[in-house]
Amino acid sequence: MVKELIIDSTPDSGVTIALLQDKQLVELNTEQVNNNYAVGDIYLGRIKKIMPGLNAAFVDVGYSKDAFLHYLDLGPQVETLIKLTKMVKNGSFKDKLLSTINLEKDINKSGKISEILSRNMLLPVQIAKEPISTKGPRLSADLSIAGRFVVLVPFSEAVSISKKIKSNTERNRLKRIVEGIKPPNFGVIIRTVSEGKGVAELEKDILDLVDKWEKFTRRLQVAEPSNKVLGEMDRTSTILRDILTDEFSHIHINDPLIFEETRSYIQGISPDLEKIVKFYKHKEPIFEHFGVEKQIKSAFGKTVNLPGGAYLVIEHTEALHVIDVNSGNRTANKENQEENAFLVNKEAAKEIARQLRLRDMGGIVVIDFIDMHKAPNRKELFEFLKECMRDDRAKHTILPPSKFGLVQITRQRVRPEMNIITSEKCPTCDGTGEIRASIVLMDDIESNLNYILNEQNEKDITLNVHPYIEAYIKKGLISQRMKWLFKYGKWIKVKSVASYNLTEFHFQNKKEEEIKL
Repeated sequence: MVKELIIDSTPDSGVTIALLQDKQLVELNTEQVNNNYAVGDIYLGRIKKIMPGLNAAFVDVGYSKDAFLHYLDLGPQVETLIKLTKMVKNGSFKDKLLSTINLEKDINKSGKISEILSRNMLLPVQIAKEPISTKGPRLSADLSIAGRFVVLVPFSEAVSISKKIKSNTERNRLKRIVEGIKPPNFGVIIRTVSEGKGVAELEKDILDLVDKWEKFTRRLQVAEPSNKVLGEMDRTSTILRDILTDEFSHIHINDPLIFEETRSYIQGISPDLEKIVKFYKHKEPIFEHFGVEKQIKSAFGKTVNLPGGAYLVIEHTEALHVIDVNSGNRTANKENQEENAFLVNKEAAKEIARQLRLRDMGGIVVIDFIDMHKAPNRKELFEFLKECMRDDRAKHTILPPSKFGLVQITRQRVRPEMNIITSEKCPTCDGTGEIRASIVLMDDIESNLNYILNEQNEKDITLNVHPYIEAYIKKGLISQRMKWLFKYGKWIKVKSVASYNLTEFHFQNKKEEEIKL
């Protein structure tokens, strides 16, 4: 499997990151400019309200709505965290790490939040879920700092290993290495990508995380309530940290600053992959050049077509997502109806797994597959769906088909669902319901062309239009463009832009700056 990362940076929409597997778009992530309250960010929160009935608290972290902190998200060592915060704020904590602090007893798992927290108390909290819809962020006081190979957990001594590392020999090797490196009173979670890595790589990762912890304690001393104390890396670096492997063949970036930052980051974590980072210099938009724009438009609508003629209908409600599988124009006679349904369902299962990742659909998902009467087929479809979702990094649970043929999935939701509007305004009326006479479009273009050439004395211009209009202007031996050459004595470059509506056009000068009319 060949993987590519396409990174598009624009001043208006921030950074959009597309992950392609064998040229097919499987993930789309956006990072807005000044993106606050990202998963992993640590804030100094102030407890605003204790809710005994919910066994939870509302916390002020500077967002327009108070964040939510449940008792079960406090973490077993929250009392040590509270003690550390008080010591740091009053200046009595002199240790850079945690070697001199005495850990408190773990809190009771079935305790009450009012026994631990009180109103106006200051508590460092970590964003567990970004603000979604009308809800504020979801918080955790069980702090952790993620690296490429390990996750550092303060106030613990436990070393745990990813279940995806199957070899007992490798698990024991990694555990011995980490136990010999980690500082006291810090636990470590060993990630899947650490499999096969040496002492030097693991040690460097742990030392980097220790530096972040030291930075956290220094900032905590001067932090004001609701201030961010420690930020997660930007979205680009986070994705690279979590998924970068030898399977990646190219990383294309159109922003020089992000290009240098990405190349420097990869040089630090995986020097042999630095050469795959490429700076995109072409004039064509990067997503159009690599075919990402077309895939986005075809994948984010209510109806998603499948290669074999079947299609999915995806509906969203406040409580859950519903996906209906339809056979479309696939025909089957009585003899092969079961086989046909099975093939359509497998094709749909593969696309559904992609859609869940692509749209980052979280919560409850209900899938209505085409009815199958044979139990072995239903079981094989269930196993096939689980295999298709194996690469999904979000935590998820899949239930076997119910007696009604429905498959239910719960998928972790930590940030708002990716929602891209694929419908466009009517290209002729611009949403008003009224249109100007299309016969005058060429007159409008030529009128502006005449003004630019004769009044503004532009020498080298490019006309950007919809692909249909480009074809019309260039068609024939004596084309419209040839007529302009005879009339104005200048060759007009004509370029098609797929994102334009039918009657939209713009002129550019030789510096590729738009000519304002």
